[in-house]
Amino acid sequence: MQILKDRIRAEGLYLGDGILKIDSILNHQMDPNLIKQMGEEIAARFRDAHPTRILTAEVSGIAPALMAALALNVPIVYARKYKPVTMYGPVFLETAPSHTKGGETNLLVAAEYLPAGERVLIVDDFLASGKTLLALARMVIEARCTLVGVATIVEKSFEEGRARLQEKYDVPVESLAIITYLDEQRIDFAGDLPLDAGI
Repeated sequence: MQILKDRIRAEGLYLGDGILKIDSILNHQMDPNLIKQMGEEIAARFRDAHPTRILTAEVSGIAPALMAALALNVPIVYARKYKPVTMYGPVFLETAPSHTKGGETNLLVAAEYLPAGERVLIVDDFLASGKTLLALARMVIEARCTLVGVATIVEKSFEEGRARLQEKYDVPVESLAIITYLDEQRIDFAGDLPLDAGI
């Protein structure tokens, strides 16, 4: 998605240790028109898989997941990090390590919002190591639902999360911007022309 790549190049900030800050685009401030385009692109890529529900994790996955759900006309449910007093009854619980926060993060979904038999599309902001997405996928299987695919906004291919997901679940994985190299000076995306092209 070229508009997304352009915005990441213009506004993204490399913080070291493989961490890319895109707070002005997705993780703090959001451009509603860009988020809407992201959701529509995800919906277009997965419409033929006939998802009946979208699953994401709070917080940064919610906006693109919501726009994809709107385009597909399906419900969205998001995994909570903390159990509110209103969440009672059976709960699906998984944990995943957080690269940006450190430590383990809980992912909780009330069983009533992930009923058996659903066709679930997982949508999230980043695909790096894949550990959060693997935790969400485990939840889908535990709920006796069908995982139809995984969609992310940004993928860091050098962290090999895609391979882990596909090895474990053998489902389509789509990312709107795939970063193949990242440092303080440059961000390279899959599909870019080589730097020496045309010379």
